[in-house]
Amino acid sequence: MKFSILISSYNKGKYLENCIESCLKQTEENYEIILFDNNSTDNTPELLDKYSGKIKIIKKEKISNYPAFNQIDLIFNAFKISIGSIICLLDADDYFNLKKLETLKKIFISSPSISTIFDLPVLKYHDYESKFVLKKKIQKNIWPTIIPTSGISCKREFFDYFIKNSFAESYKMLEIDFRLNVLSRNIDKNFEICKDDLTFYRQTNNGVISNIKKFSKKWWYKRYEAHNFMYSLFKKHNKIYNNKIDYFISKFIFNLNNKTKNEKKKY
Repeated sequence: MKFSILISSYNKGKYLENCIESCLKQTEENYEIILFDNNSTDNTPELLDKYSGKIKIIKKEKISNYPAFNQIDLIFNAFKISIGSIICLLDADDYFNLKKLETLKKIFISSPSISTIFDLPVLKYHDYESKFVLKKKIQKNIWPTIIPTSGISCKREFFDYFIKNSFAESYKMLEIDFRLNVLSRNIDKNFEICKDDLTFYRQTNNGVISNIKKFSKKWWYKRYEAHNFMYSLFKKHNKIYNNKIDYFISKFIFNLNNKTKNEKKKY
């Protein structure tokens, strides 16, 4: 069982060394590390030079103005050159427990039918730490609490299946963790949630979604995209996405915001 750790990076130089070292010091030795960077403009290049002989490093231009879409592009390209049977995703500002791969290996061996392991990360904000909690959803027909990217590991076959079902060219505000959570937990349903502290997730001010405030125009736009993604995914798998009320509320506010925006352009 070989692990491929796929790291997506952009201007995370402040945390990058901690991220890479947590991978290089894993107690499980059968792994590779592939880091794709969106041509960072901070101190990332100098740090990556330090690890050029230890990990695979590839720099790639951004393809979009949407951070979530750039992240997906980096990870998909990293997957193409990976060879591991188990894929572990990692954001460059997060880091792993040194026994993460060892623990994942034991779970995959003991439960051979599962395709994905989600581990609930420790949330870090400056010096404060708290455990990620799965919230109870009031609505039954809605996406689950989204476990962050760095807490997702899956079999190679499932990730290949995910690429074919991710609608990557659409819904450009939807992060890869949302898409993977929905496909695995709502459609595939061959997953396990590990509560061990295997991942440390930093809550930073320049993350993929940190600039989207709740109930803002971007928030409603993203929520509308999420509903459309769910509808498309369910339809592709001959399932019914039964969430009409929330969907139409999101659609109404999305259209209202667009109408207001267009009216302002006239003046």
